[in-house]
Amino acid sequence: MQTLTPGANCPVPDGPVSVSIASTAALDVSALLCTAAGKVRSDADFIFYNAPAGPGVVYAPAANSVRGVDSVMIDTASLPAEIDKVVVTASLDGSGPATFASVGTVTTTISDVSGADVAQFIVSQLTSETALVCVEIYARNGSWKARAVGQGYANGLAGIATDFGISVDDAPAPPKATQAPAPPPTTHATAPPTPAMVNLDKGRVSLAKGQTVSLVKTGAPALSTVAMGLGWDANTGGKAVDLDASCIAFNAGGKDVDKVWFTSKSGCNKSIRHSGDNLTGHGDGDDEVITVDLPRVPADVAALVFTVNSYSGQDFTNVRNAYARLLDTAVSPPVELVRYELSDSEPTTGVLMCALRRVADGSWTMTAFGEFAKGRTVRDMVKPARAALG
Repeated sequence: MQTLTPGANCPVPDGPVSVSIASTAALDVSALLCTAAGKVRSDADFIFYNAPAGPGVVYAPAANSVRGVDSVMIDTASLPAEIDKVVVTASLDGSGPATFASVGTVTTTISDVSGADVAQFIVSQLTSETALVCVEIYARNGSWKARAVGQGYANGLAGIATDFGISVDDAPAPPKATQAPAPPPTTHATAPPTPAMVNLDKGRVSLAKGQTVSLVKTGAPALSTVAMGLGWDANTGGKAVDLDASCIAFNAGGKDVDKVWFTSKSGCNKSIRHSGDNLTGHGDGDDEVITVDLPRVPADVAALVFTVNSYSGQDFTNVRNAYARLLDTAVSPPVELVRYELSDSEPTTGVLMCALRRVADGSWTMTAFGEFAKGRTVRDMVKPARAALG
């Protein structure tokens, strides 16, 4: 049996597999059937105790005598063709502790059709989480694999479901108050209140195009070392696609002050470092990683824009599953904080994936761009990146 660490993967055997999740507290395990865009097709792709069966997936509750164990059965051969991955989650069932802080560890075990254990993944050091994305069973180059995730959510199963496209019922509206007299007219318009920016208090954040998240978690120390992992798959029948991830540093006036890319692997006084060039896009996990030591980024740097270019000239219609994810690498194992999955493609050779921007109080935000541009190297991306920053 293989022991997985966060982000690691292993092959899934042919035939149905069982994904069992165990802890010292009673759990509810569920599964979400997702397309290549990372979302469900409809609410019917959410398999859980109240909707226990779907195409290729069956919820298998534990016997009453087995507390803290729950599972789903996944038959990859029976999954619809458009399903790219099955996300398996665990949430506290409400009969025990309010969070995973007192649970200790959560163990996910993948077993084959004979009952033999294939892989195991253990999540520990949990705090305010009430639900977890434990593993993904995903398609890759005609076969199926399992990836260890271990991402926690503080807003329960509803938070996970919403991230993957499930419609969660809103709370009932409060009763209408007795009508009050109209306020006196004013001589000038008042701007509507600005909505509060989302932060990291509820666990991992999944961004849509144009959305921004504050990289702050209440009560937690400020982020220090983070990594922007960028990944993609070739959509060319196995032919390599040479994409390059890069980072452009801008000052507050919009001037580009440094670039980090495959020909210049460190910048901004070595506070930004590139993992090296991936020439094919083959393999699992992040294809290229850019690490940022936030406290060491020079004070005149106001924004970091992360781009991906096709050096070989193939356009983004030949690419699928492109994403950017931000990880806190100051902890072990690293924890994924924010993910943005590119949901469309255009016949161009460059894309602005996202940006980190410095806030006046010294914290940072992350914004998903998803804007396509013409350019085979990072030099071609400076002007569109400046425009995207506004």
